[in-house]
Amino acid sequence: MLVVCAGILVPLVWVLVHKFEGTPPEVDIKMPSVYLKEGYELSVDVKDPETGLRHVRIAIVQQDREKILLEKSYPLPAVLPIFSGETRQADQLTVPVEARKYGMKDGEAFIRFQVSDQAWWGWSTGNVFSTEKKVIIDTEPPKIQVLTQSHNVERGGSGLVIYRLFEPGLKSGVMVGKHFFPGHSGMFDQKEIHAAFFALDHSQGPGTRMWVTAEDVAGNTARRGFHYYIRDHDFRSDVLHISDKFLEFKMPDFNLGEKEAGFAAAANPLLEKFLAVNTTLRKANVETVLQVPADTVNQILWQGKFDRLSGSATRAKFGDRRTYKYKGKKISQSIHMGIDLASTAHARVGAANSGRVIMAESVGIFGNTVIIDHGFGLASLYAHLSSMHVSAGDMVTKGDAIGNTGLTGLAGGDHLHFSIIVHNVFVNPLEWWDPNWIKNNITSKITAIKDQSFN
Repeated sequence: MLVVCAGILVPLVWVLVHKFEGTPPEVDIKMPSVYLKEGYELSVDVKDPETGLRHVRIAIVQQDREKILLEKSYPLPAVLPIFSGETRQADQLTVPVEARKYGMKDGEAFIRFQVSDQAWWGWSTGNVFSTEKKVIIDTEPPKIQVLTQSHNVERGGSGLVIYRLFEPGLKSGVMVGKHFFPGHSGMFDQKEIHAAFFALDHSQGPGTRMWVTAEDVAGNTARRGFHYYIRDHDFRSDVLHISDKFLEFKMPDFNLGEKEAGFAAAANPLLEKFLAVNTTLRKANVETVLQVPADTVNQILWQGKFDRLSGSATRAKFGDRRTYKYKGKKISQSIHMGIDLASTAHARVGAANSGRVIMAESVGIFGNTVIIDHGFGLASLYAHLSSMHVSAGDMVTKGDAIGNTGLTGLAGGDHLHFSIIVHNVFVNPLEWWDPNWIKNNITSKITAIKDQSFN
């Protein structure tokens, strides 16, 4: 008899203890943002290891309007769940939230989460996890007002757009084809006034599309066109003859690691190495230096025209289409993204304009390289230096000595390779050497906006 009673009491006690447990379900809510952007999805992990899940209800609420986003019930388990496999103890839920479709107004709303388990508390409603998360519905795109009137730009050239935004916290700038040039406040006292230097790369001519763009934290985007005229520009073709003497002189300067063994096995090891340096290494080095101007300040650090190397002659121009030949045979190609200036050996190199040094180190084909930030993503680059007299972080004024010309990197003779970079695009330095171009395209625009009043 005792055995029979024990056989009944033990399971009964187990059921009572198990079913009257008092721990609510565990809920892990992952929200990508407080703003309900297009394509917004909630990720909700629910778990109840004791009695299992009963019901999940997720809804968005704004004042008296409610929209159920997800409602899911789980099957009731047997009285003795230890003998049943029906209890669902965990679930992973992905919940799309399409605020624009629910007829709700822009502003605050709440997402309400309710998850219950299979416990017998509360007249069998179970233990309940309940919480609300505030979200913001924002369906209005930003407003943009372009303030500059005309923008005459040349293939490979630069420009400046000044525009006004009407709400803070926007990501904005100028799109030029596939290139994005970020805009920032700081050029003017009014924080809502933003400026963006932009550029056409050497491949972008007439027909390139340009516009100002802005995106708010909710993912709403706006575009605003502006008046522009693009002049085309023809670049020179140049042939560089690669000699065995040049290869013997320059190739030992480069160490390409694991590839070195492959060069040794080639019929002409130095030529094979040159091809790798002029293609693969060149591409990597260009990417390296073009990332550096992102370290910029939202302040104009320069003034007046940019200086060129004193007493120098131009040996190569911006945009030159270079063909490399070895013993009369075409072996490689590149595009020259600066101007080569030759003077006396180890000539003193001064900063073309005032700014902040953001790089002073050796970079592959560029050799010893100094890059100066002039503010708002505008930078100047000085390559092939024999020596560098500055370090990253130094402030320099126009004309300060930053190094000496040399033939480090892939230079065949002593010279300065000088480049201007706008954000991450090489542009023609000739414009920045021209005081009339700077006045007509940059400073006159800034002065005109400063003379206006904004209410």
